[in-house]
Amino acid sequence: MLHIPRWKQVLILLATLAGLIYAAPNLLSRQVAESLPSWVPRQQVSLGLDLQGGSHLLLEVDTAFIVRERIANLQDTVRTAFRQPQIGYTDLAASADAVSFTLRDPARTEEARRLLREGDADAEITATPDGRFTLRYPERVLTQIRRAAVDQSIEIVRRRVDETGTKEPSIQRQGTDRILLQLPGIDDPQRVKQLLGRTAKMTFRLVDMNASIEDARRGRLPPGTELLPSEEREGGQPRQYVVQRRAMVSGDMLTNAQAGNNAQTGEWVVNFRFDSNGARRFGDVTKANVGRLFAIVLDGKVISAPVIREPILGGSGQISGSFTAQSANDLALLLRAGALPAPLNVLEERTVGPDLGSDSIRAGTIACIVGYLLICVLMVAGYGFFGILANIALLMNLIITLAVMSVLQATLTLPGIAGLVLSLAMAVDANVLIYERMREETALGRTPFSAVDAGFSRAFLTIFDSNLTTLIAAVLLYAFGSGPVRGFAVTLSIGIVASMFTAISLTRLLVVTWLKRARPAALPL
Repeated sequence: MLHIPRWKQVLILLATLAGLIYAAPNLLSRQVAESLPSWVPRQQVSLGLDLQGGSHLLLEVDTAFIVRERIANLQDTVRTAFRQPQIGYTDLAASADAVSFTLRDPARTEEARRLLREGDADAEITATPDGRFTLRYPERVLTQIRRAAVDQSIEIVRRRVDETGTKEPSIQRQGTDRILLQLPGIDDPQRVKQLLGRTAKMTFRLVDMNASIEDARRGRLPPGTELLPSEEREGGQPRQYVVQRRAMVSGDMLTNAQAGNNAQTGEWVVNFRFDSNGARRFGDVTKANVGRLFAIVLDGKVISAPVIREPILGGSGQISGSFTAQSANDLALLLRAGALPAPLNVLEERTVGPDLGSDSIRAGTIACIVGYLLICVLMVAGYGFFGILANIALLMNLIITLAVMSVLQATLTLPGIAGLVLSLAMAVDANVLIYERMREETALGRTPFSAVDAGFSRAFLTIFDSNLTTLIAAVLLYAFGSGPVRGFAVTLSIGIVASMFTAISLTRLLVVTWLKRARPAALPL
């Protein structure tokens, strides 16, 4: 049936008009786009690193650090497990991959083994008849620890980069312990490196106010404490504090952190809030230690050590210090994103200039224009007036593809431009199938109306089948590919869907409208 319902015609025209409106900012310069009426969308297609330039960073997760940390925790497990049952031991020491000690009473070996297994089920425990214990993690567990550290680091890096407002960053695992980070539009990666270079592991610890700083500097520290530097300065030197190793509250219990101004002093501060568990622990600690110094430790440095003047029961607090607006916002960003499980080392850093991207855009634009013009010439030469209608639909295919990418904020890369050119070729292929079918029906003696109807209806299944198989391949490329491959798959997928609309719906509307107005005796094919 050649009759197209009125509502369907309206939908086709509205979809075409929407494509023109949303694609307009991408077809014009930024200055001209800014001067368009307010009702015209201003968003443009996001350009990838290879088109607009930006920063390329290759980061390495220090997995050895996380293993050392787990070994240190294993050493603390020994102390904790033996404290309550009062099991005596000597020579407790930690090496690069193991913890060892000797029981004072070898008769309690089985009891000690059971307690250690309850404390850490992943550790491998060996003991000699004389009570010498060695605890280490098997290689299987170490591999899991390293893999989990890299996975967590990727997620934290993603959160931190997203907080900076960078559009369409590419964050991928490379190898076993490396992360590839590409930041389009960032030509100075220094601030990003500073944000990623900080582990941002924050803890709240009590200060040992009875300990002597001079004795601590000589190495005579009370058990369970350590000497940490501060950002405060005293006599031209960084002030130091003797703080307990045990963290009373940790930063992973934070739910929010925001930079702000102190209402009384006007200085920049960071306001934070704990979750329910953190709020309860924070309240209990401040209630039991009124009058003591409470150190806020970030990456091994005391950034603030206020006096607990009264219990803080609301679950929120404030970090003050020598903050600027930038440093306060950066600290709040780090706390919101969470702490890295291990430090990140920058192995490779490259900056892609915008000139290279401009050349790529220019070359890609020329390729699209030349390809479109060649298709136009061939279609007009092969199908005459119907070729002109196909060229109009083909142009709308390109416009709608850009419009959809703009609405979805999909990233256009250099391989993506190749996907655009390929989708143009596939779009015109549908018109060729329809027109060839019309020719066959005309040769069989059918009337123009009957030939057009048969051309569209009988070519539909062939067009649908060929486009569906290509779309499946594009979806698989996107699912299993990365970087440039994904950019190609995105534009190809959108172009295929757009071609189904332009070749079947829009071209059909143009042909039927002309046919009803002209009522030709024969089709101009």
